[in-house]
Amino acid sequence: MHTFEDVTPGETREFGSYEVTREEIRSFAEQYDPQPFHLGDDHHASYESVIASGWHTAAMTMRMLVEEYLNEAKTLGSPGLESLQWRTPVTPGDTLSVRLTFGETEPWDDSRGLVTQEIETLNQDGEAVMQMDAQVLYSRDNA
Repeated sequence: MHTFEDVTPGETREFGSYEVTREEIRSFAEQYDPQPFHLGDDHHASYESVIASGWHTAAMTMRMLVEEYLNEAKTLGSPGLESLQWRTPVTPGDTLSVRLTFGETEPWDDSRGLVTQEIETLNQDGEAVMQMDAQVLYSRDNA
């Protein structure tokens, strides 16, 4: 298990492979973000296709983070994000992956440490479709 003391600032990990489907984009949009350009009924002229909600992109990213890293780390949640940017629309047929870079670390209290993380979601062309700077709490070895 990865604890606060195991984190190396500057270390980068790349993982995940998530294929985005039109059906999933529509389903998410119908339930959580029913804007026309997410539903595909009347997508905006600026887009060639239906596009995924940014919140859907964040959810797909979280799934990959949990499956590929967080399930093996002793994380204890997050007090928040410093930034969140959706840079490029996600469309059906895209395959997403994650690049996680560890930043600054600092003790939070006797049992937890805070780690800043830059999390980039990339498409199959290596283009960043989403970027967020997260603060993540980790269990400390002495806890």
